[in-house]
Amino acid sequence: MTSPLTAPEDVRRVACVGAGVIGGGWVAHFLARGYDVKAWDPAPDAEQKLRRLVDAAWPALTEMGLADGASRDRLTVAPTLEEAVADAEFVQESAPEDLDLKRDLLARLDAAAPEGVVIASSTSGYPMTDMQTTAANPARLVVGHPFNPPYLIPLVEVVGGEKTDADASAWASRFYEVAGKSVITMDREVPGFIANRLQEALWREALHMVANGEATVKEIDDSITEGPGLRWAFMGPMLTFALAGGEGGMAHMLDHFGPSLKSPWTRLEAPELDKQLYDSVVAGCDVAADGRSIADLVAERDQGVIDVLRATGRLNGAGNGKADPR
Repeated sequence: MTSPLTAPEDVRRVACVGAGVIGGGWVAHFLARGYDVKAWDPAPDAEQKLRRLVDAAWPALTEMGLADGASRDRLTVAPTLEEAVADAEFVQESAPEDLDLKRDLLARLDAAAPEGVVIASSTSGYPMTDMQTTAANPARLVVGHPFNPPYLIPLVEVVGGEKTDADASAWASRFYEVAGKSVITMDREVPGFIANRLQEALWREALHMVANGEATVKEIDDSITEGPGLRWAFMGPMLTFALAGGEGGMAHMLDHFGPSLKSPWTRLEAPELDKQLYDSVVAGCDVAADGRSIADLVAERDQGVIDVLRATGRLNGAGNGKADPR
């Protein structure tokens, strides 16, 4: 790959190819961050739908704070894919999840975009290795997987394929950070990436429970919004479980609750809790804590739950009773 001519901090022109829910959300985000955006979508009514989506998102974006120069007037809808990317300094592809379509589209984008410009795909689960097979210059193709709606949810997962240049992945990660995103740069490909695999595991177990008459849809949703979801808004499952170990942290939690991995609490098969996994999880929690003590994390968790309950109007009426500390 030829090194990009524009530094991530200097990008001003972004192309968004595909203007549905995800692509349109990207358009709204980039406009709110002050970029000039050219969009293209083959649907005959794409422009009207896109502008309605941007208009609907703008009040929320305004409340969060617009960048200097941010304006919906900086959106252009191009008549062709080639015109959309002709002068782009970054390209975000958000076509439907069809592998053959993705392959063909990324090859077309590679042929049309200026040399050295990084092209990112919003795919929800395809590895870039599987999508870059027909592109002439696969080194500049990366995954930039957002979460819906992209103009509100900060996370973007970045990972390259086997033929992606490491510099392209690093450039994309830095660009997304400059553009106001929270970025995870993955070291290796895995179908579904990180967050979708976790979401999918929960989703599949929920479907099993409904299918077997073990829980209703409302009970499943309430079990998350009134339970662990309150903590997940600001502290992930690993650190949350570490606090279940009290002052002993994750090590004590694994010692105490590790045997329950063999209990039939989910249809997923649990990995063996061998020494390598045990040590990796404990050490990983130390890294994630970033110097905060268990007491610090408990205080952060407690205040976070209070803040979420207050923000959603649920501060009063909390239930009582003892439960599994996880």
